[in-house]
Amino acid sequence: MKLFKILFRFYINASIHVGIAVYAFVRIAEQYLEIATNSALNYAIFFGTITGYNFVKYAGVAKLHHRSLTNNLKMIQIFSLFCFIAMCYFAFQLPLEILIFSTPFVGLTFLYAVPFLSGFHKNLRQISYLKVMVVAFVWSGFTVLIPYVASGKEMVLPVLLLGLQRFLIVVVLILPFDIRDVKYDAISLQTIPTKIGVEKTKRVGLGLMVFALLIEYAINANAVFKNTFMIFFFIVLVFLMRSKIEQSKYYSSFWVESLPLIWWLLILGFHNL
Repeated sequence: MKLFKILFRFYINASIHVGIAVYAFVRIAEQYLEIATNSALNYAIFFGTITGYNFVKYAGVAKLHHRSLTNNLKMIQIFSLFCFIAMCYFAFQLPLEILIFSTPFVGLTFLYAVPFLSGFHKNLRQISYLKVMVVAFVWSGFTVLIPYVASGKEMVLPVLLLGLQRFLIVVVLILPFDIRDVKYDAISLQTIPTKIGVEKTKRVGLGLMVFALLIEYAINANAVFKNTFMIFFFIVLVFLMRSKIEQSKYYSSFWVESLPLIWWLLILGFHNL
């Protein structure tokens, strides 16, 4: 049991779980847009997500404590290095135009963590309300736009609508994290819960999910996708409405981040009925 706990903590802290969530979103987009699976791209996105998230989470910590890093952080750094190498391996298998198209999203991830504003003391995360927008935009780009562009098809309105829907969903999935972090975030960070309160934040999330539901019916006539999205819709609302400042340790970092995977598994299950 102790070994399981150690492995599970590493699984969460090393961002493997969030990498799987992003991978699930990519596979969902492939189903929706009827594009072939691009294994090299999918693995590049998976390993890139782990690398990027660990860079965002631990770059500042490593800088401050580089001489006294804990064993866990050292292991995460080594693991992240291997993930970075794997990302580069799969990325080099992609056409140059896809790498160029991905550059703005990679750049935003970098600037999210690295201070470059106000005399190099602020990053994008520290600008009011921008945190959630940047994360949702990057996720939408990597899980919808980039896979579609890589398929070689021309951009059409349903793809942009699916990208908008993914943006809204990711914003809602971030809200439980922001609610949890109210007691830690500085007032100057101005996340949605710190600005308008927890209950109003939940109502905002409800409104965004209803908008995402309307988009679902606008872009897809497939009953399988509609049925699975309705289940996903209600599961997301349950987790959103049950979110609170004093939540269990893995409520957001495991259960909420599992929702994209659950959605993908639902689609696979309905297709196999």
